[in-house]
Amino acid sequence: MTTTIDDAEIAKFQAMAAEWWDPEGKFKPLHMLNPCRLDYITRQIAGEFDRDLSTNAPFAGLRILDIGCGGGLLSEPMARLGATVVGVDAAERNIPVAQAHAAQSGLEIDYRHTSAEALLETDEAPFDVVLNMEVVEHVSDPLAYLTACQRLLRPGGLMICSTINRNPKSYLMAIIGAEHVMRWLPKGTHEWSKFITPDELFALIEQAGLRPEDRMGFVFNPVLWSWKLSDRDLSVNYVTASVKPA
Repeated sequence: MTTTIDDAEIAKFQAMAAEWWDPEGKFKPLHMLNPCRLDYITRQIAGEFDRDLSTNAPFAGLRILDIGCGGGLLSEPMARLGATVVGVDAAERNIPVAQAHAAQSGLEIDYRHTSAEALLETDEAPFDVVLNMEVVEHVSDPLAYLTACQRLLRPGGLMICSTINRNPKSYLMAIIGAEHVMRWLPKGTHEWSKFITPDELFALIEQAGLRPEDRMGFVFNPVLWSWKLSDRDLSVNYVTASVKPA
């Protein structure tokens, strides 16, 4: 089986697995970013599948795959919105953490220690949505990985993919700021050379057989200590939406 798993990258997240649900721990940046991510994800899914977010369980009937699910910070909200969720992660230690928290929350989520490529070798039914958040910058072959994501989608399915831009500002903020100054993440969590510009990601998404439809920036406000979406500033963190042609 071919794989895009980078063992060195997985080891970094194995070491932090127990801290997924600690809002003041090593995943504090994700806890801070999560409301902004969820706002984008839920609106994109609702728009693509004509769902009303004001109703009870608006995502009922949708199968969602959360790749790189970690401790379940995105899988759990998707399940609460009524979706059938499969969460996968290549870091084995993340899975029992996610399973335990889902059980405590009374949620049924199918968590698995596996990869996108491995799922393709099973009889897994295609998904309506693939969440691919902050993963592509950690794999060994982004195009092969995105192609696997495309193959896991049904025709008309939606992929949400976020990552980090590659420029001097992203080096300053995502590595110097987050890892060395604020110490939100252990040093070495990210490699600047693996960051991907928005144009590069759109090109990779198209090569993988998907149709890019939208991109937005996640912008951190150090005064308000919060994140917001921006259609103009994609200089550091950003997110994209793409569809598998029917």
